[in-house]
Amino acid sequence: MTSTTSSPPAMTPRRAATAALLGSALEYYDFFVYGAAAALVFNVLFFPSGDPAVALIASFATFAVGYVARPVGAVVMGHFGDRLGRKRVMLATVVMMGVASFAIGCLPTYDQLGLVAPVLLVALRVVQGFSAGAESAGASTLTVEHSPVGRRGFFTSFVMVGYAVGCSLATVVFLPIAMLPHDALYTWGWRIPFWLSAIVVVITYYVRSHLDETPAFTEARQEDQVRKRPLNDVITHHWRDVIRVAGASLMASMQTLFAVFSLSYATSVGVERGTMLAIISGAIALSIFGIPAAGYLSDVIGRKRTMLIGAVGGALSIFPYLWAISTANVMLIAIFAFVNMSLFFSCYNGVWTSFFAEQFPAPVRFTGMAVSNQLGNLLAGFAPLIAAVLLGAGPSGWLPVAFFGAIATGIGAIAVIGMRETSKTPAEFLGGPRAEELIGQLSSPQPATPAARPADATMS
Repeated sequence: MTSTTSSPPAMTPRRAATAALLGSALEYYDFFVYGAAAALVFNVLFFPSGDPAVALIASFATFAVGYVARPVGAVVMGHFGDRLGRKRVMLATVVMMGVASFAIGCLPTYDQLGLVAPVLLVALRVVQGFSAGAESAGASTLTVEHSPVGRRGFFTSFVMVGYAVGCSLATVVFLPIAMLPHDALYTWGWRIPFWLSAIVVVITYYVRSHLDETPAFTEARQEDQVRKRPLNDVITHHWRDVIRVAGASLMASMQTLFAVFSLSYATSVGVERGTMLAIISGAIALSIFGIPAAGYLSDVIGRKRTMLIGAVGGALSIFPYLWAISTANVMLIAIFAFVNMSLFFSCYNGVWTSFFAEQFPAPVRFTGMAVSNQLGNLLAGFAPLIAAVLLGAGPSGWLPVAFFGAIATGIGAIAVIGMRETSKTPAEFLGGPRAEELIGQLSSPQPATPAARPADATMS
């Protein structure tokens, strides 16, 4: 191994967690604002139709298009993240997301521009998806590589604390907008939340521009381990990990069912849209506490156990949540929203950011996590659309949707079982073939001769 002339930069886990939180807050602010607008506004303004159900499905389809673009963004931006560094790419994703969101707020409607209006909406949604395809993976990679072993779960969980913060901010903005008179909402009101995203962009860009490159990438660059074609290496050497992480990512469908589909479903059965928005945002806001708690728990009892608790609880609690919505009982909806999102889904959101990144070695970590995670997230993006198609008539029409969510979560749980436990794995052995062997040596009470770092530990 070539000796280095300078040591890697010091770890700054708190600063990295803050930068990750802000970027994720921007991504999910835009995610929630777009999802709420797709459920309440876009079907009227951009997809007029004599059949409201057809217009709503078309509106949800634009929401799903963003998820189709995510794997493309994951491949492209993941490549540059592993080639040029985490920091540069994370600055680019913030700018792309902010510009696209602001531009959506400036779009003319179908009545003003005809078919060009929904085409422009879809194009900007693609830009959002392209950026988001790298955002979570990049923020997770950056924070994992700035965090010490035994604390990676806690610090990296703040990526998804940003999710809760972003969705809460979006609701604070969108809730009064949704309560505007009909004419005000459909003319200028819906645009304001998109324009306000510019504030988050400026703050996030400033914080990330003052963050050092990660020690792991710096070391890889100094030791000439930067890969020319990281995607090829991921496919050749880590395809099993890609399949497992993609499968585990199917659990994210629970999130879009909760935050997007349930909003339109609730309003269709008579729940006031402002009331339902408040319940959804309240449950997500409470997960600000549940997510880091789950991340900490995963450092103590392991990533797999924590995620499996969330999977089983989430699959079971989606049934009473949708049933409560069908009854239009606000108190029951609020209770089961807390159980499903604040409690059980926090066990997924607090762990996947560290767990998925830890499955790949540093030279291909950004690409490996981004591609595999976004492949799994495709289902999450289409979940509201699938749910709208599955939703039946009558008081039990929600049952097919609940089974769909439970099955997706169950598949994710099976994938988690097959993944490597990484909560105690030293950074240099993440993604390597001897990780489990090394942990056994470190856990042994018997003194052992220090093992040399295997040559293939960074590239299995």
